[in-house]
Amino acid sequence: MDKESKIYVAGHRGLVGAAIWNNLKSKGYTNLVGRTHAELDLLDGVAVREFFDSERPEYVVLAAAHVGGIVANNTYRADFIYRNLQIQQNVIGESFRHGVKKLLFLGSTCIYPREAPQPMREDCLLTGPLEYTNEPYAMAKIAGLKMCESFNLQHGTNYVAVMPTNLYGPNDNFHLENSHVLPAMIRKIFLGKCLMEGNWTLTRQDLNRRPVESVTGEGTREEIEAVLGKYGIHAGRIELWGSGRPLREFLWSEDMADASVHVLEHVDFKDTHEAGAKEIRNCHLNVGTGVEVSIKELSELVALVEGYEGKILFDTSKPDGTPRKLTDPSKLQALGWRHKVNLDEGVRRLFEWYKNTL
Repeated sequence: MDKESKIYVAGHRGLVGAAIWNNLKSKGYTNLVGRTHAELDLLDGVAVREFFDSERPEYVVLAAAHVGGIVANNTYRADFIYRNLQIQQNVIGESFRHGVKKLLFLGSTCIYPREAPQPMREDCLLTGPLEYTNEPYAMAKIAGLKMCESFNLQHGTNYVAVMPTNLYGPNDNFHLENSHVLPAMIRKIFLGKCLMEGNWTLTRQDLNRRPVESVTGEGTREEIEAVLGKYGIHAGRIELWGSGRPLREFLWSEDMADASVHVLEHVDFKDTHEAGAKEIRNCHLNVGTGVEVSIKELSELVALVEGYEGKILFDTSKPDGTPRKLTDPSKLQALGWRHKVNLDEGVRRLFEWYKNTL
């Protein structure tokens, strides 16, 4: 890519999209294009076509997606498959029709079977049943990577799909109703410490910044305690979903951005599979650290970082999700990229970022 190449980052305000945008800017790319949801609804095929007609991007990063945690995925199953399929169909389809030179598609490692061999290699895709709680989202992402692969094989395009592990970082979603495990845990333990210490100033600041079920910091103490208690946040104890035993891998969002730009600059579709193979599949690339931690260990790390000394309890009546989900990132490592930020450093960075947003 030239520094003046027009690059459209779909989802440039999100966790990963914002990090990719900033990474590209830091490397001197000057012709970046982004649209907020209010400016461009990616579910609207006509609007997406008109945008491509007008802007004519040379490169596309598809980081926009309808995402959420285990509760949201399991509750709004139709939303997760329908919206993601529509976004992918519109953006990838218009990229093809407008001759985009290269497209980067961001998926998720939830595409792999629930009982996949660990660590998960790219070739274990479609070898077993998916985790039920996020099956619709996973199916959409599988369709997206197969769409990229199929366009490449039929039409000679250069679309590369990357599958990041669990991401966290600045601009994460901390809303208790639908956030992922790590940001939710950081906020729960932060609020639990505030209640434990009787720090109502910080508690109210937090709820004014991010209301919970329409309850803001202007609510009464009784209203605030009731709504936080519904999400397992009490003075002196925090309740988390599941047993605490599942193992998870986490990747700092700015590392994911660095990996994405590395792929844009240095990796083409031809680099993702063996030349001359009779059947070409599993051309996507895992992006991860290859290091895992149990949810219980993660909660202890967050408590240590935040200085929380109350109890952390696990509600085993709630689902655990996939028991273990560790990527094998060796394919991308062989193509020249490795992560830089370890989990303990990342948790400290994210907690500081969170406090500074109140």
